[in-house]
Amino acid sequence: MNINQIMKQASMLQNKMQEVQQRLDILDVTGTSGGGMVKATVSGKGEIKKISIDKSLVSSGDDIEILEDLIVTALKNAKSNADALVQEEMQTLGIPLEMMKLPI
Repeated sequence: MNINQIMKQASMLQNKMQEVQQRLDILDVTGTSGGGMVKATVSGKGEIKKISIDKSLVSSGDDIEILEDLIVTALKNAKSNADALVQEEMQTLGIPLEMMKLPI
């Protein structure tokens, strides 16, 4: 493989990575906990967008620590879903799996 081919492949890969980043900006994923009573929505890049808490959790006087744990669990679930979305997007575009370990 000559240098021109390598540069062409690098340019194509860079374009694909930019495409993935653009898609991740507009795609949202949601994680839940407590049987769906707490929901966390994050962007494809993992940025927190929204937290939803069922009113019954607040009005029931449940221990605040339980609610805090449910929020953390929902956020972890949402982050995991965002990671899966990144993997799916990169595979769809034919980006090598080892590239997924690089920060985007």
